Amino acid sequence: MQRSEDTGSLLVATRLDRLPTTALHKRFVAIMALGNFFEIYELFLAGVLATTLKATFSLAGFDLSLVLASTFVGAFLGAVVIGRLADRIGRRGAYMLTLTTYSAATLLCAFAPNLWSLVLFRFVAGIGLGGELPVTDSFLGDILPPKQRGRYAAWAFTAAYLAVPAVGFLGMKLVGESPLGIAGWRWMFAIGSLGALLTFLVRRGLPESPRWLESVGRSAEADAITTRFEEAAEAEGWTRPAATDARPQPRPVQLPIRSIFRAPLARRTALMAVLWVLAPIGYYGFSSLATLVLAAKGFTVSSSLTYLTFSFIGYPLGSFLSVLVMERAERKWILCASLVGMGLSGLAYGNAASPTGIILAGFCFTMVANVMSNSGHIYQLEQFPTSVRTTATGWLYSLSRLSTAAAPFYLIPLLDAYGAGAVFAAVAAAMLLAALAVAFGVRTTGLSVESISAAPQEADSPQPSTGVPAHLASGRLSETP
Repeated sequence: MQRSEDTGSLLVATRLDRLPTTALHKRFVAIMALGNFFEIYELFLAGVLATTLKATFSLAGFDLSLVLASTFVGAFLGAVVIGRLADRIGRRGAYMLTLTTYSAATLLCAFAPNLWSLVLFRFVAGIGLGGELPVTDSFLGDILPPKQRGRYAAWAFTAAYLAVPAVGFLGMKLVGESPLGIAGWRWMFAIGSLGALLTFLVRRGLPESPRWLESVGRSAEADAITTRFEEAAEAEGWTRPAATDARPQPRPVQLPIRSIFRAPLARRTALMAVLWVLAPIGYYGFSSLATLVLAAKGFTVSSSLTYLTFSFIGYPLGSFLSVLVMERAERKWILCASLVGMGLSGLAYGNAASPTGIILAGFCFTMVANVMSNSGHIYQLEQFPTSVRTTATGWLYSLSRLSTAAAPFYLIPLLDAYGAGAVFAAVAAAMLLAALAVAFGVRTTGLSVESISAAPQEADSPQPSTGVPAHLASGRLSETP
């Protein structure tokens, strides 16, 4: 007769990784997607409203760059601070903080009386947004089973990126209008704020990450939440494995932050830093400058928003495409191919002259851009051990926010001086360099996050005085390209 196993001898990670994907996992993914929807909404909002804000506040070139950059400067700070906070107070607590900050500041943007108040409120909103992605990525990596991690994480981002065409269609409807005597662009900020408030209410029911709880010694809570996922799987027909006589598994230990800058993790930190400095030049450069590029080509605000909205349809479709391919090929090669695709379609967009060519090139760019984005996020969440995952992810994403914040200050002058072709030539060069860096990354598809990151375990023998386990400090971590 098969006897029940002693789950107390198993790591939470082992118990989570052997589970099938259940309705409980899917509900968790849906809640993640809802929060990311409004994060993506805000990030693309300024690009859609760029020409309107320029006219409303009589913005010169530098002033417009300041408005576009303010959110990303705030996101830089948020990614660093909240990313670290999530590894100290937990994923759930950090989530609630990001949503509260974002929702309040975005509502204030709707009432901004002048340029400087708008810049300030968008900066504060950016602090909340900056913490959202690193916490989301870590949360998904902590909960999802390895064989379906890429697919369901991609679904979370796919649902979130429906926000991009939503912003475009809202812009077509509200820009130039004044419902109830209030300018349409102000309504667009208010809608984002109310959506974030709704997400806050939904996310109150989120469980804490069991992996994080175990890593900080809160084993009873980690066991209770893991048991909840196991019971959900059993209700859907899953059977627990038979008990074994294997010796108890060692528990995870806390790593110091400096470990991500030392071998063997330092190589991963450097590679991902290159990716997140270069990739946003294309990804957010397009969303921020697309209407300005079309204005430079002589198109009206109305026609530019129409072309851009149809181009934005590529974002959710590209995200859906990533769902189909994410577990069918090695993650890093999907990422490399999509970066090259962004470079080529960006060149086509910069040199397109007809409406058909503009829409087609823009659609291709946004489609491959979201394959890149999803595969990049998933690849990122697989790189580091649990105890430093959100901190490392936050610091790396902070580089992407700085890169995005800086981009308008050199891309807009480049556009004014040399035209759209030169802008997207620079974008193509950045994408190709990023693809070259990623090619040297490790393989991750289908593997547990512990095996990828070689998460150190608390051995029976004493740990080195540095606090870094000997096998990690010595560099014996597989880095197979």
